[in-house]
Amino acid sequence: MKPFSDPIGKAIIDFHKTGKPKDIIVSSDLTDDDIIPVEVLFRSYEEMPSIEKKALSLVKGTVLDIGAGAGPHAQYLAAQGFSVKAIDRSPGAIEHLKGMGIDAECKDIFDVKDETFDTLLLLMNGLGMAGKRNALVMFLNHLKTLLNPKGQILCDSSDVKFLYEEEDGSFWMDLASDYYGDFNFQMHYGKESSEVFPWLYVDYDTLHQTALSCGFHCKRLEVDENHFLAQLVLP
Repeated sequence: MKPFSDPIGKAIIDFHKTGKPKDIIVSSDLTDDDIIPVEVLFRSYEEMPSIEKKALSLVKGTVLDIGAGAGPHAQYLAAQGFSVKAIDRSPGAIEHLKGMGIDAECKDIFDVKDETFDTLLLLMNGLGMAGKRNALVMFLNHLKTLLNPKGQILCDSSDVKFLYEEEDGSFWMDLASDYYGDFNFQMHYGKESSEVFPWLYVDYDTLHQTALSCGFHCKRLEVDENHFLAQLVLP
């Protein structure tokens, strides 16, 4: 079996130990390579965008931070007195989180069972963990099993339709054929590369309709250009 490659975790551990920023390179099947500066993963509350600050202001009760990374949200909430658990698939991220005193486990969201929370937090385009648009119902239905009565999901995503728009307003991709927010990514850090993985960027209307079909009330709380924050609540 091929050993698990953990470029994000290696970047987190390296930066925590050395304080010297190196870039994480993100390759995609639909866009040019992008760069994630490692220091962004360690941002303070003051450095967070307004959408993240809004989400953190609405947190209530017990919290599960899903895809916690280096843990800026979990650490902030813990400092505010919240009971926070963090999960991430990156062993390096979990090693770092535990070292910071955060209750953290290395696991996929679908491996979380028999636990419930008042708030599920999925930030930094966290809805992408659904993978593909056609998997969003299954993803939201699983999250529903992790919520206490009247529990909420605070999540963000981006409508990436603009990536396909020509200057004349037409689109170079048939937006009706394959969902335009279905991407495949690969992370690179130094000589280490992840497996290729699916990631979803879902527009708000699609999220709203899907959330309703899964039994949630869905509300768009804040918009920053193409990026939005949504709250899904169990009635």
